[in-house]
Parts: sequence; structure tokens; C-alpha cells
Amino acid sequence: MLRLRCRTAPALAVMFIALAYAPPRAAAAEAREPPEAAIRTALEKWTADFNAGNAGQICDLFAFELRYDYRGHPERNYRDICGLLRRSLEDRTKSYAYALDIKEILVSGELAVVRLVWTLRIRSNDAPESVKSVEPGMDIFRRQADGNWKIIRYIAYEE
Repeated sequence: MLRLRCRTAPALAVMFIALAYAPPRAAAAEAREPPEAAIRTALEKWTADFNAGNAGQICDLFAFELRYDYRGHPERNYRDICGLLRRSLEDRTKSYAYALDIKEILVSGELAVVRLVWTLRIRSNDAPESVKSVEPGMDIFRRQADGNWKIIRYIAYEE
């Protein structure tokens, strides 16, 4: 048994040294993708998930500390938006589709501001025409401990 320990000790030492000097996963991901690209990807993924009706992943874009203001409505939080989005996607009497237009992404350290316009189309099953809502706004993202960017605040209004 002593021989086994002596043979595996150098291998274990090399493994621990390699792990100690390996970059964290978040840092490695950041090195591959600049923040602007990561944020754009997150917004595009959310749009695709929403349009596909993936209610299970619809809240992944938002941090638990989310606060948002939509003109004419009271301030809301993470639980409010997730509930609203899930109810909308589960409503089989209507179909929803978002289009995303990113105007600019400004990054400063762990925070980013995205100026964008969401265009929502809502079609009732019994109506021939869809209703269109154009919603300019600003999303504020914060880089999370895992390296992902999530929305912590947003402000929007309907034109």
C-alpha cells in the first residue's frame, strides 16, 4: 500500500498544480467572447426561447435582483416578470413573437447598458390580424459570479 501512495503522489501533485493555475471557467469564457458579444448572444437566445414558447428558460436572462419600470405600470421585480412571461407563454388562446433591435451596448467593468427596441406581435387565435407593440428601452446588465450577464434593471415604454 505504501508503494501505491508513492507512485500516485507525483501524479496527484501535478494534477493539483495544473488545477491551481488553470483559469476559472468564467474567465476562460470571457477570454473567448467579449462582453458585448456575450450580451448580444444572451438577448438573442432569450428572443429565440420566447418565440419558441420555452417557458422553462424564459427567466434565465434576468437576475433575481431585477427591478423594472414599464411606463404606466408600477415597478416590478423578478417574480413579477417571470410570472407574467410564463402565463403569457402558457396562454393557448394567443401567440406571441418578439423581434429584437439592439441600438448599442455600452460596457464598463461589471455593468453594461443596452439601448434597444423590442417589437412584440400578439395574435389571438380568433383574430385575423396581430397587434403590434413597439417598446424602446434600456436594459442594465451585471456580470454574475459565473461570468454570465443578466439584466438587473430595465426601463421600457410603448410608443
